[in-house]
Amino acid sequence: MTFRGLTWDHPRGYNALAEAARLANAGRDRPLIHWEKQPLEGFESAPIADLAAAHDLIVLDHPHIGEAVAEDCLIPLEDLYDAAQIAAWGAASVGPSLASYHWAGKTWALPLDVATQVVARRPDRIASAPQSWDEIEALAESHPVALSLGGPHAFLNLISMAAGEGAVASGDDLLPDEIAGPALARLHRLSRRAPSGSDKLNPIGLLRAMAERDDIALIPLIFGYVTYARPGRARHRVAFSDTPRGAGGLGGVLGGTGIGFSRRAQPSSDLLEHIAWLMAPETQTAFFPQHGGQPSARAAWRDSGVNADWGNFYAETLETAENALLRPRFDGYIGFQTAAANRVRQALAVGEGEFTTLTALRALWRQARAAARGDTDSKRISA
Repeated sequence: MTFRGLTWDHPRGYNALAEAARLANAGRDRPLIHWEKQPLEGFESAPIADLAAAHDLIVLDHPHIGEAVAEDCLIPLEDLYDAAQIAAWGAASVGPSLASYHWAGKTWALPLDVATQVVARRPDRIASAPQSWDEIEALAESHPVALSLGGPHAFLNLISMAAGEGAVASGDDLLPDEIAGPALARLHRLSRRAPSGSDKLNPIGLLRAMAERDDIALIPLIFGYVTYARPGRARHRVAFSDTPRGAGGLGGVLGGTGIGFSRRAQPSSDLLEHIAWLMAPETQTAFFPQHGGQPSARAAWRDSGVNADWGNFYAETLETAENALLRPRFDGYIGFQTAAANRVRQALAVGEGEFTTLTALRALWRQARAAARGDTDSKRISA
């Protein structure tokens, strides 16, 4: 049989997988695997169970794991691969990328791609990476500084800023007043100065605008896309750097994607070997970067040749990736994240008081956790 996979519609999410499939399919009477793609937003709007029912392999991000486990639509990797192999992949991967797919005692996906919220800037306009939020606000007085507020990102900015101060979204109160309040106040100040229309763009749109035009010089929290760091790709190169964080704080929110096997799949040994090949150090370090992918292996992030080819993107953001914040993964979190981001955007638009916003976010958080099927614990750093 030919196995069907679903990934996201961006060169970073599709090209390397499609080329790997072409190589795996060569010389076979019937192709081993065929990849389909849909917009990244489609993974947020379509129930994961529906996607899994129609595909053998699903590329997903870790906040969907609680829902996927509640729907029982993925095969735990422990049923397919040796525990020592899974542990080795985890040890070789950047930061908590494999741990992000571990839930309810099992591992549900392998990290193929790693991204985190980092700082993006035009190095021809801002020569040095900012080291603190105070420096970022000072830059906003003389340079166009945009915020990534579209989709879930308005809320992700808040929890990332809080994590940088050592507060991880958890428990009944979501975040403590003394950290969430100042973070929301800072978002208000920055949003009032942001370039007109920038709040409507997704990360790709923001980075494209930064690379092609002159109306954005810096974005303090945005998921890194190595594509825009490569010299000569666009009119202007975008430089990426670590997020500001205090002592004991975490880096920006972890993004990226993992690959999981749906319950409908009956993986052959050839398919299992192919997916394992995608995780191999040489594949991650050579093949993925050559085809526009953003690998998960630490060896690739540290490789001098990879960094030379891609504007030092990996070396300049590795510390953030190693200490990235895992989002909650409980069943229902995605719906909460959407509602919370909408609420933060509304608050910024009307200048709402920080603690009025925080009260509303806590109500949404408690409602979502109360309705969740399965685990809602907050142990997201190591498991």
